Amino acid sequence: MGAAMRRIHVGNALSAFGLGFTVPYLYVYVAQVRGLGAMTAGLVLAVFAVAALVVLPFAGRAIVRRGPLPVLLAALLTAAVGALTLGISGSAAAVLASASLLGAGQAVMQPALATMIVDCSSAETRSRAFAMQFFLQNLGLGVGGLIGGHLVDTTSAASFTLLFAIEAAMFLLLVVVMATVRMPHAPRIEGAPAAGRSSWKQLLGNRAMVQLCVLGFVLFFACYGQFESGLSAYGVEAAGISTSALGTALAANTLMIVVAQFAVLRFVERRRRSRVIAAVGLIWAVAWAVAGYAGLGHGSQEMATAAFVSTYALFGLGEAMLSPTVAPLVADLAPEGMAGQYNSAFALVKQLALAVGPAVGGPLGASLHAPYIVAFLVFSLGITVLAVRLGRRLTEAQDQPWLAKSRVVARGGAPVSADV
Repeated sequence: MGAAMRRIHVGNALSAFGLGFTVPYLYVYVAQVRGLGAMTAGLVLAVFAVAALVVLPFAGRAIVRRGPLPVLLAALLTAAVGALTLGISGSAAAVLASASLLGAGQAVMQPALATMIVDCSSAETRSRAFAMQFFLQNLGLGVGGLIGGHLVDTTSAASFTLLFAIEAAMFLLLVVVMATVRMPHAPRIEGAPAAGRSSWKQLLGNRAMVQLCVLGFVLFFACYGQFESGLSAYGVEAAGISTSALGTALAANTLMIVVAQFAVLRFVERRRRSRVIAAVGLIWAVAWAVAGYAGLGHGSQEMATAAFVSTYALFGLGEAMLSPTVAPLVADLAPEGMAGQYNSAFALVKQLALAVGPAVGGPLGASLHAPYIVAFLVFSLGITVLAVRLGRRLTEAQDQPWLAKSRVVARGGAPVSADV
């Protein structure tokens, strides 16, 4: 990796580490520690999603016009202010205002960092770069959550203030690290659409990108949108899973990603991206079938728990396959200079799915157990169908990037080294 890419990966790890300190404990902090009640706590979680939906349409254009680094620095400073004020807020209005700042900053970080990875990688190295990003994000979240869990004390607001202060410090440290990054020019591959105006109209005219956004919505809706809502409710209500076993299942998901990421990368980076995504749909269909056995089968409680933990592990395997596949594909579909717009659009789709997923899956998973499993098993098979259809719209270089070795063209300035 080049120096710029190393700093970007450090940035991903630091931001995830900071978020891991606070995200698992937001509800408890607002509802119990600050005594603002469950309603306010729920609104805080909703504000994160709303803030992301508000800022992401503008973030893409800002990245295109100003570059990803200035946008990232502004997002980090906004998130730092939000985290610090959230830790000292005592009223509902102050908590909601702080959460909106933190949510907006956090949302913009994702497409800005993704665009920086695009600009510092080639068609050959991009999949590995995004796999490293996903690996470090999960590792940072896990380590941050683990350390944060040992620091919090629900009887002491000061312990939570410390957590939010540490999160703010991570963002400010990241400002210092990223301010030293020297961004190279991004390489392009043949077969990408011609450059044009930075507009949503142009993006919507890219049929392959529109299909990828539809596919992305289903991916995030059927997986990430169910982790802490519908699937967990289903596990508790239908399968009788204890809270400790639910924690084990979440840990199994993270462990699978951390352990399998680079072994999976060696498998997927020489295969068609559309077929890798299609395979993920089949794996997740199996995961939902296993979840169905956990809650609707007639085995012992131990077997139900083992099946439920396996469900989360299978989801983790699919996530490890997607990380070096979907994000690089978004970049390769973007016209020259438009990676920021495309990354922001895809992040917006993700946020929409994460907002709708819990709202739909939560009630279904808690009460309509069999329909819930059947519905999301069908969604997973739908991922396979959509991925196969997407593959018909992709160019050879977009679907099989390793074939683009001789097609990489520098976009001005010195070409990026192949060992980035």
